[in-house]
Amino acid sequence: MNIAFFLLPKKEVVYLSPRSTMRQAMERMEHHRYTAVPLVDEEGRYSGTITEGDLLWKLKNIPGFCLKDAEKILLKDIPQHVQNQCVSIDTHIEDLISLAVKQSFVPVVDDQGIFIGIVRRREIIEYCLRFFKSDNR
Repeated sequence: MNIAFFLLPKKEVVYLSPRSTMRQAMERMEHHRYTAVPLVDEEGRYSGTITEGDLLWKLKNIPGFCLKDAEKILLKDIPQHVQNQCVSIDTHIEDLISLAVKQSFVPVVDDQGIFIGIVRRREIIEYCLRFFKSDNR
């Protein structure tokens, strides 16, 4: 089994550019009910993950913040407090699972470092559950 079995392809992933605004991130996360989204730069490379916590820390540190301010703040200017590690498509499944223990999703890149999708922890757990249920019959 390899990572491609669990891969949610880029075209199905909600992601943002580091040049997106804080407001765009807040709206996208609220709409999809996500607590974190991957950042993909103009060349298609994974450049990090922005989380609700990152946005909240930024809000906390802006005196007199109003929502209009969020339209001027770029995600690339917001410190990321969690560094989600990415993997290549040929990474061993054990290494993927090890990261999924700590990350709700694991970004996946090709051999040129181009973002190709994510593996969500949920799919791994659902697969394990089906495996254990079928094994117990």
